[in-house]
Amino acid sequence: PSSSRVFVVRKDQDIYIQTLRKLFNESHGIFIGLQRSEEELAGKSRKAQLVQVSKNYRSVIRACMEDMHQAAISTRDPALHSQYSTQVSILSAMELIWNLCEILFVEAAAAGPLLLRLLDWVRLHVCDVDNMVREVLSSENPSKHELFWNAANRWFLQVDVFVLQGRMDEARHLLAKEASANPTSVNMYKTLDDLMKKMPVPSLGNTQTLTEMELKWQHWHEECQRYLQDGTFASNSHMESICKILLGDEDAILEKKELLTTWYQFLVTRLLYSHPTVKPMELRFYAQACMDLFLGGESSPEPLDTILMAAFEFEMHQVIKECSIALSNWWFVAHLTDLLDHCKLLQSHNLYFGSNMREFLLLEYASGLFSHHSLWQLGVDYFDHCPEYGRVYLELHIERIPLNTEQKALKVLRICEQRQMHEQVRSICKIMAMKALRNNRLGSALSWSIRAKDAAFATLISDRFLKDYCERGCFSDLDLIDNLGPSMLLSDRLTFLGKYREFHRLYGEKRFSEAAKLLLMLMTAHIAPCSFWMTLLTDALPLLEQKEVIFSAEQTYELMRCLEDLTAGKSDKQKFQDDDVETMKVEMLRLALARNLARVIVKEGTLEGS
Repeated sequence: PSSSRVFVVRKDQDIYIQTLRKLFNESHGIFIGLQRSEEELAGKSRKAQLVQVSKNYRSVIRACMEDMHQAAISTRDPALHSQYSTQVSILSAMELIWNLCEILFVEAAAAGPLLLRLLDWVRLHVCDVDNMVREVLSSENPSKHELFWNAANRWFLQVDVFVLQGRMDEARHLLAKEASANPTSVNMYKTLDDLMKKMPVPSLGNTQTLTEMELKWQHWHEECQRYLQDGTFASNSHMESICKILLGDEDAILEKKELLTTWYQFLVTRLLYSHPTVKPMELRFYAQACMDLFLGGESSPEPLDTILMAAFEFEMHQVIKECSIALSNWWFVAHLTDLLDHCKLLQSHNLYFGSNMREFLLLEYASGLFSHHSLWQLGVDYFDHCPEYGRVYLELHIERIPLNTEQKALKVLRICEQRQMHEQVRSICKIMAMKALRNNRLGSALSWSIRAKDAAFATLISDRFLKDYCERGCFSDLDLIDNLGPSMLLSDRLTFLGKYREFHRLYGEKRFSEAAKLLLMLMTAHIAPCSFWMTLLTDALPLLEQKEVIFSAEQTYELMRCLEDLTAGKSDKQKFQDDDVETMKVEMLRLALARNLARVIVKEGTLEGS
């Protein structure tokens, strides 16, 4: 009861991180391009297109990650450094998961090329060793370098790491450096170098069949086994250990557990040296076994491990579900699900409450964007591509956008008009008209009310214009009133305002006859408010006093009748309350009308006599 705290709750906190703006903005363009892409493309062309889209998404994630990393390095604020470092870790995990999904689901790599893709995947995301090796190789005497063969202090060996990652060329390069420094062991190094060089690897170009690949690998494997059994490497435990790794010895690989860092790197290494032609559907068995062996019951799987395992098991929906739980925003799952949907992999999965998974996640992501002051514009396009509920969501969210400026209101209005959202158009226009009226900006208020086609509000503002005219003797916003055009027909009062302004223009141009006809029409057609009749009759005075007779006898009688109707309609109390000015106006009008009638009779009688 004594607490005075106010908590601000935001739906998606990540959209307020400035450095993630690139992720949202650039991925939006990729998303729109995918929706507009040629669906007619089939087979390899369509698959290549979808793989390229996936790579584009990953490049945006990586660019964002690099920006975030630079921000973490440059900031001196510990809290910001921690925040940026956390985001780098999250983005890195996102790219890791997306890349694996790209290999398994989008590209759907077959046995053979699958292993090469997995090797590239591991190499891309496990690159700690590269900088160290670059330093070693550039030294004058690599074998004497403090980092060379320094496993005890550095937790890994450069050659071992390269072998474990299948990077044979780099491993051979380091071994060649060592061989030149140890002439007595040249033959042993040469033998190991030949084994590495001859190691068969799957081909991306389909230049060999799986059977040929398996035969070559079997012969090579037997050769490695022979050298190991002959004791060729017995004098050097490190060389012997490498040979055992080449043979796929599980214990030898696990001895390098610290160098592998993750169970999925262990998986790919094991597949490389034991099952290079592994089929996609066999991955689940190897993945589960490798994770169990690597973790060894010492620790439970992290959320990232669970997600990767679901991918290796080809459980796409489980991947999406786990990512939705683990990640802090909807960006990842929304875009990945959309891509998988375009790959025709989620067609059979509908949610029990109506919408399919793709649409549900896009709706959630777009809804989060609408809570941001500028990113809401991206959300509009995402709603547009949700055929079932997108329009309903857009209508609900667009009404909640704060219309802080007229420019923003026009932007929102344009979006609504393009989509024929008539109710929202009227609502926005009414809101802006009311804001303008409160600020006494009558021209803007009238413009918005006309755009809203709101007759009642247009009438209210027209009355304000007329009231201002009575008080000041002139109109404001003449450009708007002069160019009302057909819009003046929206309401009788607006029509009167437009025509009354036209009367003033005709009078100013000394087109007195036309002005007189228009003035009389405004009164006799009963579109002028009764409260304004005295003003109209007063406007007739200068015309009645012109040297040339303007009003005909019939028109003069009409003006007399209007004046009498006006005075007769007032009660005795109202007449008593009228000031001397009003009384004088009535007397002046009666006198002017009588004199004009006399002049007209004389003039018309003269014309008849002649």
